[in-house]
Amino acid sequence: MPKIVTLRRMEFPHFVRVERESVNGSASHFVLHTHDPKMLVELAPDTQAPDKMGQGVIKRIAVPNSWAGNYSQYAKMVAKAQAFFKASCGGESAAKDEVRRFQQ
Repeated sequence: MPKIVTLRRMEFPHFVRVERESVNGSASHFVLHTHDPKMLVELAPDTQAPDKMGQGVIKRIAVPNSWAGNYSQYAKMVAKAQAFFKASCGGESAAKDEVRRFQQ
């Protein structure tokens, strides 16, 4: 059952986090940038961090082909995605209208 989290903060206006639980109970975390440039970062919790989540460990990145040589833009967006992941997994819980669960 995927869970979608959005934070309505100015520093993350176009990011969404999707958490998907697998059959064996492990969770996959995806951070999407919904406006141009669109991108997806799959992250795993950082078990070495004090809060056991941290900024996440990057497992996979999906970006459009047009980004092939623009590494500075790419690096900035990945850093923002990790910061959003940390903020969205933090101790504060999201409001009810910000978390949606879907049946598969």
